Amino acid sequence: MTRASDLFQHVAESLIEIPAGEAALRDESTKAVWTVEVASFLLAPVPVTRELYRAVHAGSPEDPASRGLPVTEVSWLDAVRFCNLLSRASGLAPCYTLTDDPNAQDVACDRRANGYRLPSEAEWEHACRAGTSGPHYGPLDDIAWYRTNSRGTVHEVATRAPNPWGLHDMLGNVWEWCWDVYDPDVYGPYRVFRGGGAHDPSWSCRAGTRRKSHPTFRIDDLGFRLARSL
Repeated sequence: MTRASDLFQHVAESLIEIPAGEAALRDESTKAVWTVEVASFLLAPVPVTRELYRAVHAGSPEDPASRGLPVTEVSWLDAVRFCNLLSRASGLAPCYTLTDDPNAQDVACDRRANGYRLPSEAEWEHACRAGTSGPHYGPLDDIAWYRTNSRGTVHEVATRAPNPWGLHDMLGNVWEWCWDVYDPDVYGPYRVFRGGGAHDPSWSCRAGTRRKSHPTFRIDDLGFRLARSL
């Protein structure tokens, strides 16, 4: 097997089964609260790394010093395209049907496909909380890289303590794109991202914090995490 195929197999084998449950989502601006039922699904224990991202795109080998860093500067559209590429490279059925629309408003997701996809924000929050009820699943300095302890940079994945379900970096280090449109009536095609990043204060690194931007938006502490349906 090639190094890339070994890496793809490792990704598949490392996915964690998240039990069914529900997520209570809240919009801070409108104060609306709604509950979403979540079926069991698979989620990667860490965000997508630079090493994996480059391997899927058949790029040159990553500098060993940065292989374990989460990939950043990726748009929502970059992320869903990556999911399809990794699915095909792994012999799985891609979830997404893509078009040339820069607003991504007609991107479709087939959740019955067995390939990789982004989690919904309800799946993300349910997995982040891992049965806990507070804003964090542990002491923030132990579980997250954020403004107070990050020294202004992202860090290698899985270098902070995981949540009770074995998921690292759900809070801090990099924000993570989710599937959902934030509020189409107000913000049009803007998509949700979650979790807080290395540059953010503690109040941004909470399980319930929601942010949004255009699906072509890229920034230096925004990445994504892989999910698969069961």
